[in-house]
Amino acid sequence: MTTAIRTEGLTRMFNGVTALDQLDIEVPTGSIFGFLGPNGAGKTTTIRLLLGLLEPSSGGATVLGRDVRKDAQGIRESVGVLLENDGLYERLTAYQNLDFFARVARLSSGERSSRIQSLLEEIGLWERRDDPVADFSRGMKQKLALARAFLHRPALLFLDEPTAGLDTPTAVGLRRELVSLAREEGVTVFLTTHNLLEAERVCDRVAVIRQGRLLAEGPPEAIRSGGRRSLEVTASGAEDAKTAPLVRALVESGAEVSEARIRGESLEENFLALLGDDGTPERSEGAVRREDRE
Repeated sequence: MTTAIRTEGLTRMFNGVTALDQLDIEVPTGSIFGFLGPNGAGKTTTIRLLLGLLEPSSGGATVLGRDVRKDAQGIRESVGVLLENDGLYERLTAYQNLDFFARVARLSSGERSSRIQSLLEEIGLWERRDDPVADFSRGMKQKLALARAFLHRPALLFLDEPTAGLDTPTAVGLRRELVSLAREEGVTVFLTTHNLLEAERVCDRVAVIRQGRLLAEGPPEAIRSGGRRSLEVTASGAEDAKTAPLVRALVESGAEVSEARIRGESLEENFLALLGDDGTPERSEGAVRREDRE
């Protein structure tokens, strides 16, 4: 399995304050990687370091095999980016926006036309291609911005809180478009979010960060499995059961047990447990942590 992003001890200081503290992560090529944490955790700082927009204070990273210190321009030319600003020109139409950015990316005339149509059809905006972006809803603008990021067929896509501020139906639609485009085009996605439901539904792997420190990394199910579990039993005709095991006691007491299953905590529940009430990281056995690798 090849690696699209690798960081080793990646650290960034701002006026003596540690914004990112010795981050070690690997993002597999072709995956959707969720970078999770509350506001101010260091997620945007990490993206800016990986794009070469900030210089690491110590440590380093490679993106698509390129060193962030030595080839930042090459990295930025090879990736797609959607940060907090959608980067769209509101007086231009949807088609004109994508045509402009396609020209900047040096796509040929024929390729521009077919690529723009394909993307607009994929995100459901082809019929609105001649409408000014100023008339679009926020969700439509985010979809168009997502298409802009995919225009030049990047190998890697950075998305910083892409569904922030969107209502639930719009956010669900945008997530669907993201997964469809990423899978169809074989793009690696680095997604920052504090929306745990979003991460659980779209990501192959996640990393949890707080105050610049990596708390856990692994598949969403591994993060979930680190939390408490509960046994759920669906039954009818049961009287009080006073002996263990519970299911046997229920059956012996005359209950008709139709289902019994162990429910692990959701990613959201275990995410909150990881952060801890006082901000102190708590142990999650199902996830890979920094101290486990040293």
